[in-house]
Amino acid sequence: MSASDRPSGSEDVNRPRQPMRSMSDRPSGSEDVNRPCQALPRRGLLAAGAALLAAPALGQPRWPDRPIEIVVGFIAGGGTDLDARSFGRALERRLGGTVVVTNRPGAGGELALGSVARARPDGYTLGTTNYPSLITIPIERQAQFRLDDFAPLGNLVRDPSAITVRADSPHATLQDLLEAARQAPDRLTYASPGVGTDDHLQLVLLQALTGIRMTHVVFQGDPQLRMAVLGKQVDCMGLNLGAVMQSPEGFRILSQAGAVRSRFCRDVPTLKELGHPVEMASERGVVVPAGTPPAILARLREATEDIARDPEFVKQLEDRFTEPAWEPGEAWFARLRAQEADYRGLWQRTPWAQR
Repeated sequence: MSASDRPSGSEDVNRPRQPMRSMSDRPSGSEDVNRPCQALPRRGLLAAGAALLAAPALGQPRWPDRPIEIVVGFIAGGGTDLDARSFGRALERRLGGTVVVTNRPGAGGELALGSVARARPDGYTLGTTNYPSLITIPIERQAQFRLDDFAPLGNLVRDPSAITVRADSPHATLQDLLEAARQAPDRLTYASPGVGTDDHLQLVLLQALTGIRMTHVVFQGDPQLRMAVLGKQVDCMGLNLGAVMQSPEGFRILSQAGAVRSRFCRDVPTLKELGHPVEMASERGVVVPAGTPPAILARLREATEDIARDPEFVKQLEDRFTEPAWEPGEAWFARLRAQEADYRGLWQRTPWAQR
């Protein structure tokens, strides 16, 4: 649904509220939003902005006066989910309200993004995004969303794709894996979180470059992928480096698709080093529905930038072996629109839904 199709005006805050699940890992106790602001200049400005938005003016409702929902397109426990929960806790402290995370896995994140695109643009629904699927899903099929259905808050994370096998796999190197795939086309299985995701497109590009063929198998999130590999249901998986590094026991990482070697795993070579000019990563950001009131959008963008620059939040990302990659909303979406043309060209050359 486009932004013009959404109901105008603000939501009736007196209507019955829908129950939402609180974040299980939220610290106990709630913050006293009426206590004096800290004497930090930027935090002071943020608190003042929150107070202005919270104070009713000319009969307008307070914001936020009920829980804010962050919709995640993958199951709990994966990288996107953990990033969303860290972001949600930090957002609570800045807005003085409650933030809940809702997991709606399916279709490589399309179900969740579609629900955000259709949500009332009132500042109470946020969505996590994953690049490149944010732009590849609408290219490959009639999707439930378009890029223009969203107003961007900003990009937070960049995590390169990796190719991983079991620790006892007969494929000790990427070359071993590719050679086995060349000898037996379509016999080896490659698991990923979804069609059109960075982990899937990594395989698409490798197949185009090397002439190999593997059978692509989709799972809904990181935990399922790990279990499938460890349980010998699949031969290898495409999963972001940070996600593998959080629980590396039982795995062997053969390669990663970053521009350079990761500071978190320096012994894993890049695909470029191994002779395959492929660069692919998951970028994770946050959006709201297009048409969100300007004052609320500005407040959310200011809070998002403050969170992205907060040393505590940055450390949480780094502790999960992911690279902080802050990019303001408008600049982020301008880059995505430029890159969309490249992916349309790739689709015409190598339609990835068929691979």
